[in-house]
Amino acid sequence: MLEAFRLRNDPVQSERFRVRVVALSCVAGLALLGGRFWHLQVTRTLVYQERFEQQSMRRVRIPGARGLILARDGTRLADNEPAVSLALYLEELRVPGAFVRTRTRVLELLDLIEPVLGRPPVIGAADIDRHRLRELPIPLVAWPDLTPDEMARVAERVGPVPGLDFLIEPRRVYPHGSMAAHLLGYVGRLDPAQFPEEDRFHFLYHPDTVGRTGLEQSQDARLRGEAGGRLVRVDVAGFRHDEIAVREPVPGWDIQVALDPRLQAAAEAAMEGESGAVVVVDPRNGDVLAMASYPAFDPNEFIPAISAERFRALQGHPGHPFVNRAIAGRYPPGSVFKPVVALAALEDGSLSRHARQVCGGSLTLGNQTFRCWLHRGHGDLDVVESLRTSCNVFYYRQGLQTGPAPIRAMSARLGLGAASGIDLSGESAGLIPSPFRWSDGDTANLVIGQGALLVTPLQMAMASAAVANGGTLFRPRLVTGVRPPGADRFEPVPPEVARRAEIPAAALDAVREGMRQSVMHPGGTGRNAAVPGLEVAGKTGTAQFGPREEGRTRGWMIAYAPLDAPRIALALVVDDAVSGGVSAAPRIRRILETAFAPGGGEVLP
Repeated sequence: MLEAFRLRNDPVQSERFRVRVVALSCVAGLALLGGRFWHLQVTRTLVYQERFEQQSMRRVRIPGARGLILARDGTRLADNEPAVSLALYLEELRVPGAFVRTRTRVLELLDLIEPVLGRPPVIGAADIDRHRLRELPIPLVAWPDLTPDEMARVAERVGPVPGLDFLIEPRRVYPHGSMAAHLLGYVGRLDPAQFPEEDRFHFLYHPDTVGRTGLEQSQDARLRGEAGGRLVRVDVAGFRHDEIAVREPVPGWDIQVALDPRLQAAAEAAMEGESGAVVVVDPRNGDVLAMASYPAFDPNEFIPAISAERFRALQGHPGHPFVNRAIAGRYPPGSVFKPVVALAALEDGSLSRHARQVCGGSLTLGNQTFRCWLHRGHGDLDVVESLRTSCNVFYYRQGLQTGPAPIRAMSARLGLGAASGIDLSGESAGLIPSPFRWSDGDTANLVIGQGALLVTPLQMAMASAAVANGGTLFRPRLVTGVRPPGADRFEPVPPEVARRAEIPAAALDAVREGMRQSVMHPGGTGRNAAVPGLEVAGKTGTAQFGPREEGRTRGWMIAYAPLDAPRIALALVVDDAVSGGVSAAPRIRRILETAFAPGGGEVLP
């Protein structure tokens, strides 16, 4: 107390005391600061060094190139080509504060580059906002498909800019445009959330693709390669410097398909401008040699991405071009179902080859009259003649004698009413009507391929092939071989038998003869499918669809050739037809002419 009083009255001593206190405080502060520096720079060196390394490096995921899809003759149906784009990495262009500041910076950069390239970017403010919310780690392509001259101009006049880079990637391309579009399918961008767990720690992603439809989808696990990556060092400004490590991506497997390009082109030419489908198969092994559905689309439109406007236009098209009618179209088969009925009746014993029925032009059941397409009637005829002339009344009478059960059983044995197992998504099983509340009128409709009975063109092609080969129903084979990366040869994929129908030879002989006469006899309904010098068996059909008052019909035909050693079986359906004989048979003929090409060498081995 006295000392404090003395210091207050002695200015010199008071000043010295304050100096000592300040000095001690400074020493204490320096000691604390030095201790903190020691802790940070010595004891925590490894921790902060590791964090620095992590913040100054970028892991970049690089997808593997998709495998090729090749036809049976080696033609490339789905290929890859290098594509160079000018892309933005929004993570490296970000500006502190609200995202609007980053968007403004990006738009200014686009305005700077546009006069250099002489064309506008394909993105705007809305695309930048959308990209930020959905796909921030993925480069945002501003100018796709750069030429070497454009790349040089950007490098010379724009120079290095953080977050701006050339993106070089393999791009899917379909060299033949819309050919076999429904069979091949198309690809789309893969969401990073679908990446394997080990690939999700990357900071940046190059765009990866995944099959969306067709073989691109069903064979995606083989076609999609194994992703690689790069470890790149960047500075605080976002500029990339040295590449620390690289793991090269592995390309996908190549696949070879049974498709014959010449037959596919012929099938598509036969259907051009129409709505319908055609399927061509090899009855010896189930190979799908051609599959065409019309209207179609060009899968190249989806590369790298289809515009929303164009996609809506295709979706809203009245012809539904995305629908693969060959496997998903459910149609009443009309008279192409009559060979199935004949086989069932001949096997059941309710019909013999030489038994005859009389067609007077119609048959009355109760208060309903069921008419033959030839109103004056066909007169007296047997099963072979009934197939040649496609007589309805013969099958009305025979169907009532045989009953629906054997017919449904034969239909199932020939693959109707069930999915074939083809390696494509979206296949319909069709429908074999059930016997619930069944009437004679239902049987009359069933035997001429009308009513509730529904089939797909693929099912009818496979059934035709089973008749041609003696009763073996194959699973339709699309992929005939697979080739791992680096391999010289394709590993074969063997054909697969779905079931054996075990049809009596006598029944098959009678039906085959009737189908032969349908094409080869001058009075046959399928005579317009005849090819000079080639023995062809077939059956035409005409089926009503839509409101009855509109009177719309579909034309059908099934066929196989040559008669004694079949190598090709077909089914074709076309909307708004005159009849199967008028509208479908000539189209079948054009496909057969290509397949066997008189004087020009045959397509098939």
